[in-house]
Amino acid sequence: MLSVFDQGPPAPCPVPFNLAAHVLRHAEDLPDKVALSLVHADHDDHWTYRQLAAAVRGTGTGLLNAGLKPGDKVLMRLGNTVEFPIAYLGAIAAGLVPVPTSSQLTAPETAKMIAELQPAAVLRDPTIACADHPKQIPLDALEAMRALPPCDYDMGDPDRLAYVIYTSGTSGKPRAVAHAHRAIWARQMMVDGWYGLTAQDRLMHAGAFNWTYTLGTGLMDPWTIGATAMIPAPGTEAATLPALMRSHGVTIFAAAPGVYRKILSDAGPLSLPDLRHGLSAGEKLSRHLHSAWMEATGTELFEAYGMSECSTFISSSPAHPARDDALGQPQVGRRLAILGPDGPVPRGEEGTIAIHRSDPGLMLGYLNAPEETAARMQGDWFLTGDQGAMGEDDQIAYLGRADDMMNAGGFRVSPLEVEAVLSAHPGITQVGVTAVEVKQDAFIIVAFYTGDTELNPDELSAFASERLARYKQPRAYVHMDVLPTGANNKLLRRALPAYFKG
Repeated sequence: MLSVFDQGPPAPCPVPFNLAAHVLRHAEDLPDKVALSLVHADHDDHWTYRQLAAAVRGTGTGLLNAGLKPGDKVLMRLGNTVEFPIAYLGAIAAGLVPVPTSSQLTAPETAKMIAELQPAAVLRDPTIACADHPKQIPLDALEAMRALPPCDYDMGDPDRLAYVIYTSGTSGKPRAVAHAHRAIWARQMMVDGWYGLTAQDRLMHAGAFNWTYTLGTGLMDPWTIGATAMIPAPGTEAATLPALMRSHGVTIFAAAPGVYRKILSDAGPLSLPDLRHGLSAGEKLSRHLHSAWMEATGTELFEAYGMSECSTFISSSPAHPARDDALGQPQVGRRLAILGPDGPVPRGEEGTIAIHRSDPGLMLGYLNAPEETAARMQGDWFLTGDQGAMGEDDQIAYLGRADDMMNAGGFRVSPLEVEAVLSAHPGITQVGVTAVEVKQDAFIIVAFYTGDTELNPDELSAFASERLARYKQPRAYVHMDVLPTGANNKLLRRALPAYFKG
């Protein structure tokens, strides 16, 4: 039996369609229900569905009044505030193409994006780093747009471009991933296949507003089915999250594994009487962490696997818990395969995890990079670059990356990108970068370099901080006489961790 999962296609996406209209479809039938709570230790900021839809559509009107037109790209340089999702959905509602980015990016990193995207405008919080652009719409102007009359939803072909997100490319150059409006329609497969989410749930996501994991799982998916989304206020410490969950009746909690690790680091048993289960994504969840959470809370933790190019499509769920160390199984409506050089491999054998090109959540392609897009395809299959094996019960075990891509707090980072920046330092002659496990389930990015003399780590950190987002920066630097290489004189990154002494 071959490693192929195909239980039929999902229902087709309606035509005409608009992503933001789909997300806010409950604004009319649930106008006074709380859609979003920004949770503080001593108070909450509530947004009803009526208020949220009005702010989103008013922002759409404001952006059009600012001279933007459907199809224009807008680069988002906003912080961890509610303005981020409002501006994002407002742009899509009006037919614009938002490009959400991490607030941690440096000005040089955004300069490369601006050169590639040629955005019509930058939505800008003045406290967030950004390269120069002739048309910047400041945060106070965006806030004022909320009160404007609502824009009409720009309805059209579900396959047209809706938004662009950046991901680390295997070449070392961040790639702009272009997604269609239909991407939100595909996310319905996660509701049962991962979340077990209902309209009565109160889902808290521990991430920042301006992280795509939060934007999807923490906000848009709950809104799509009429649930309440809850986000801790900026600066909330992980240690205080259990108390917030308890006092606010949180029924589902979502976070990256690192947050669960911090919550458990100083905690014994946790009393969370309303919590049904937790959700984990962004990096591989270890069996040790999974067991520790279950022991401390008495609730399950369901993991999902995905990527910027297709969000999550393999997961465990209340209806289908993961077996042993498996990730889970493909969500119903997905078509997946484990591929070898000649196509799907037999069940139980290792291969590359691949998703069919017909999946409604799969990207349109890498913007301005048709050759790299084509290189990720094998016939009708999109190759994830991750290795796995499919059991007879459809459960998929994760067996690691086929390349040297790193994971930093839920962000995939190419070592080539970090190496290219550090190699420009005058004191470095050669550099290799990899992730190193410093304690159980905890990894940091480490740079190993050669040069005439050992350099001051603080100087190297300052050099990197001016050119790389925080999550891409090495946390340690190791001077070596020579870096390990193979027979063809190519750097052996996987040999580097052995040289790290902590």
